[in-house]
Amino acid sequence: MCRNITVLRGLEPAATEEEIYAAALQYVRKVGGLSGLSSATKPAVDKAVAAVAEATTALLTELPDRRVPPTSEPPLRRLARENL
Repeated sequence: MCRNITVLRGLEPAATEEEIYAAALQYVRKVGGLSGLSSATKPAVDKAVAAVAEATTALLTELPDRRVPPTSEPPLRRLARENL
């Protein structure tokens, strides 16, 4: 598994739609071997990201609570904290 995909389960507050979308995009780009999007790849990537984000949301809803929060902070939260 890609080490750079952020753990979203157990975050406080819970993962946002934006964080789930960012993780889904990261996953799809990694699996697809894409460093960027073109007009030829964008429709397929958008469709895949939507499906992965939907599956991720369902997974996070159905999993039991985590006893210990993740050790790393999602990138979007780090950026928000750094821009304060």
